[in-house]
Order: sequence, then structure tokens, then C-alpha cells
Amino acid sequence: MSTPEQQLLQQGLQALVPQLHAPGGVIQALQRLSGGASQETWSFDLRLADGGVLPLILRRAPAGADARGAGHASLAEQAQLQAAAAAAGVPVPAVVLSLLPAHGVGQGYVMQRIEGETLGRRIVGEPRLAAARQQLARQCGLALAQLHRMPAAGLPALRRAPPADELAHYEQQYRSHGLHKPVFELALHWLKAHAPAGDMPLAPVHGDFRNGNLMVGEDGLRAVLDWELAHWGDPMEDLGWLCVNSWRFGKLELPVGGFGTREQLFAGYAEGGGQVDAARVHYWEVFGTLKWGVICQSMAHAYLTGAERNVERAAIGRRASEAEIDLLMLLAPPARKAA
Repeated sequence: MSTPEQQLLQQGLQALVPQLHAPGGVIQALQRLSGGASQETWSFDLRLADGGVLPLILRRAPAGADARGAGHASLAEQAQLQAAAAAAGVPVPAVVLSLLPAHGVGQGYVMQRIEGETLGRRIVGEPRLAAARQQLARQCGLALAQLHRMPAAGLPALRRAPPADELAHYEQQYRSHGLHKPVFELALHWLKAHAPAGDMPLAPVHGDFRNGNLMVGEDGLRAVLDWELAHWGDPMEDLGWLCVNSWRFGKLELPVGGFGTREQLFAGYAEGGGQVDAARVHYWEVFGTLKWGVICQSMAHAYLTGAERNVERAAIGRRASEAEIDLLMLLAPPARKAA
């Protein structure tokens, strides 16, 4: 049984059918997939007058909420990013309609609904995706090369985040918790000593390109999702983040998302016209591991201080210790045993 909120939204979407270039169409099967303080995701079908069905997704900000978090791209900017990415050859859901205040449905946009798997543990383990995993790392490299070459003319005004600024931001966040973690201190020291050149050219960066933000089918990569952390930065940041151990879901021997090798990732990146700097990728893998550890620590801090009494936050917060182990493996890997 639909809720009053759902009924109102369905009426609002029905009024937008002419804007969707589907005269005589009917909105059906509206259901909420997820929701929180910052964003809602709704799935629905547009039944066309000729009997066909157009599967769609609505992403919008809840009533009264700001559609843009600190340092995040707004929903309107995400729609613009996806459109630019599609034009550059990146697999993304096509944006069908960007919402305007006059539409009366809220802040957000409507996009194509693509079928596939997004849960990382299933992507790395389901037998039906075995063939997809053979090519997925190369496809990710190709998509990233296309993404990093997107022309600035088609992009919104994203934040600029050179490596030094990103490191300073997460160091400040870490120190604001009042904790002293020797492994985090070691990682900060290493990152400062090995920082990429400050005058490097920046490129459009997805910011959260990882297993869990990818739509995967039996044919491999179908779509790159969740563009709210996009910014101008070092393109190797995306490659390094994809290799962070936390996104391998137990497949530790496959550094790229738990489904592929660095060699496959780099080959795809070169195929797309990109140039890999393996040392910088390693830098960003270390950085990403520390970043995830600080994010986990922040969740634990929020729970312990009462800012967010959410058990999920507390559970994720405990994973800061996993990041410490991963950092030690990256910065002081065990010596190989003699043959």
C-alpha cells in the first residue's frame, strides 16, 4: 500500500510525463530504494502509449534538505556530470530530465534505470559474473581514462583538490578526534614525504570510483554511479582508490576491486589514451587507505560522542583498525620467504 508521500510523488511525476517526451504515458511501480538525510532514490516505470516500458530512477533531495553537502556536487551538478561523462564515452545512466522548481517534485533528476549488480561482495563472488570479472578491471581502466579526459567546457564548477589540500583536509579531520594512532602518524609522514608535485595539471576525478559504485552485468561494466564526490584532482587518485583493500571484499589477491589485477587496470587506462604513473597510483592507494581509516574513525567518534546514535556507524567505526593493518602491509610489507 502506497504512503501519502508516495502518492504525492506519483502525482507529481505523472504531471511531468510531457517533459519526459512520452505523451499518454503512465507512471507505474513507484518504489523507494533508499533514503537518508541527504538523498532519496526512487525506482519507477513509465508505461508508454504504445505499450512499451521505460525503466527510470529519480534521485532527489528530501523536502527541506540541502541538495549539496560540504564539498559534494549538488544533484543538478551530478546530472550535468553524468551527461558530460556519457558524451565522453563513460558508461553512465542517461539523464532524462533535470528537475526545476516549477516542476514541484523537488531538487534532483530523472535518469535511465540500468539492470545489474552493485553489491561488491556479489560482484567478486557470484558465479554468473565470472566472465565479467575477467574483463572488469580493464573496462574500469578504460572508463577512467575517458572520464579524466572530459573537457572542462561541459562540466560544472567543481572544487579543486590538489594532493596537498586533500592530505591537509584528512589530517585535520583525523586530529580533530583527539586520538593518536601510531600507524596513522606513520602514514601521514610517508604521504608528506612522497607527495606528488604541487604543480601537476589537474583533471576531472570521480572521487569515489570503487567496487560498490559500479553497475555490473554478465557483460561487465554497465555504469559508473554516485558522482557526488567529483572534483578536479590528480587522475591517479581514482586508480589508487579502486585498489584500496577495503573494496576487495575478501579477494585480497586481486587488488583492483577484488576482481582484477593492476596490469589489467593499467592496460585499459592506456587503451583509453591515459598515461599511468604507477608510483602515484601507489601513493593514492596509501592515501585512500588512510582516508578510509579516518572516515571510519569519524563514524566511531560520532557514535561515541552522541552526535549520531546509529549502530551502523559504530560498526563501521570499528573498521579503522583494519585500515591500520592495510597501511602496515602497504608501507612495511612482510619480507618474501626464501624459496
